[in-house]
Amino acid sequence: MSIWWSLHLRREAASVPLARRFLLGTMETAGVDPDISFDLSVALSEACANAVEHGGDRTAPGKPEGSGYGRPAADSGQYRVTAYLDGEKCRIEVSDSGPGFPARRALGPAAYSAPSEAESGRGLDLIQQLSDHVQFGNRPGRGAVVSFDKVLKWREGALLTV
Repeated sequence: MSIWWSLHLRREAASVPLARRFLLGTMETAGVDPDISFDLSVALSEACANAVEHGGDRTAPGKPEGSGYGRPAADSGQYRVTAYLDGEKCRIEVSDSGPGFPARRALGPAAYSAPSEAESGRGLDLIQQLSDHVQFGNRPGRGAVVSFDKVLKWREGALLTV
């Protein structure tokens, strides 16, 4: 058996703990080890916080920023979280409708490393540390997506097992 779900959330600070609690509840019900659940919930919180902060600044197509005619894209007020729990791993994707990652970050984790004293980029680095595999990407004209995986450990008697 596998579980997957998708949430469409407003780009508001209150959506971050909502997504985190939803993930934790799903993982607890399924029987995922609490330490793994915690790591994934922190990584999810960071990805959601980035979507809330940066995920809706692009303007509608054909209306360049600074032209005076730009208007927020119709979906700039929301972002999406999708989680897949399937036997041995969990994959989480957070996608937004903002301007996307700078070119170096979109290439992947090895292409960019934020200085430790810098405020910007710490959340993405934390996601890398808490996950087994991370991808940062841009969807042309549609925003950024952060995808991260972690191998799961199960409590005895868990609903989902390999």
